[in-house]
Amino acid sequence: MKKISYFLLLCLFVQCQPKAKEEKSENETTKNTKTTNVSTKIATLSLAEANRLAALPLHCMQEEYPNKLNQTIGSEEDLQSPKALHPAFYGCFDWHSSVHGHWSLVTLLKQFPNLENSAEIREKLAENISKENIEIEILYFKGKYNKSFERTYGWAWLLKLAEELHTWDDPLARELEMNLQPMTDIIVQGYLDFLPKLNYPIRVGEHTNTAFGLTFAYDYAKTVENAALKSLIEQRAKDFYMSDENCPISWEPSGFDFLSPCLEEADIMRRILSKEDFKTWLNKFLPQLANKDFQLAQGKVSDRTDGKLVHLDGVNFSRAWCLYGIANEFTEYAHLKNVANEHINYSLPSIVDDNYEGTHWLGSFAIYALNTAANVQVD
Repeated sequence: MKKISYFLLLCLFVQCQPKAKEEKSENETTKNTKTTNVSTKIATLSLAEANRLAALPLHCMQEEYPNKLNQTIGSEEDLQSPKALHPAFYGCFDWHSSVHGHWSLVTLLKQFPNLENSAEIREKLAENISKENIEIEILYFKGKYNKSFERTYGWAWLLKLAEELHTWDDPLARELEMNLQPMTDIIVQGYLDFLPKLNYPIRVGEHTNTAFGLTFAYDYAKTVENAALKSLIEQRAKDFYMSDENCPISWEPSGFDFLSPCLEEADIMRRILSKEDFKTWLNKFLPQLANKDFQLAQGKVSDRTDGKLVHLDGVNFSRAWCLYGIANEFTEYAHLKNVANEHINYSLPSIVDDNYEGTHWLGSFAIYALNTAANVQVD
């Protein structure tokens, strides 16, 4: 009897195992479904949304502290306050975030002349981007230890700001563009000097990503018809990326990414190649994008009070603008719009006023993604 009882108990134990695993699997599936259940309907950049997003850089553009200077100290004379060193772009935690915060306000004013607090925005833009302030900013860039300062992420956003001012039909834009021009010229020359010396592209998901730095600079060069910069970027992008195949997008994102190395590369190549050449290149580089059922999980943020972990909201916005760029231009990739929508809709509600770690910069990414959703970029 003891042997039989033991046998029965053993059978019961073994029989129960598959069922337990099955129940666990169902629970995990339900849990995963809940965390990825986001809408494919695109949030548009309405006046209400523009007012909400404009409040973020307006709040921080003249907020000096907290501040991350990213500074190399050459002597005690370099130990000055952020505003003393960068009187134009001292707010919003760091230099590059301040620059693209100013871009955000310019692009929103262009699109929504009746933006709330428009008078205050215009006043602060004029105050920050003054001739005198830009002259001091230039002195910093000419410093012995500052040749690589903000290369190339901050450089790219400075040129995006310059491009936005150039295309804004407004007397304030002419004033600001003229004030900014000497710094714009320094950044352009920085690209012309640096790119021929860069033997290998930087393929990370943060600031130094080469593809992103080329993309905004290319947009600027094309808009203002700077043939030298445009031609150099076209050649360097081909040198860096033309032979690339099978980008491992399944490895993305890394823990602190706010850019997709794979999709940023596609974003610059879409700009510099002919339509047919780009489609051929993309089919080798990211062949899975052509699949109508292609899915890409959003970057999940576990703690939005952590300045690094919140980067993943940024990767959702930057992925979205890269995917929209492809989908808007090529009808066979129209299905990528839903993937982009899911990425925006995951992160857009989380940009709230009381989270400075993210709000000092994420609004700019959201605005650029929404702008790309609404516009077809045609060569």
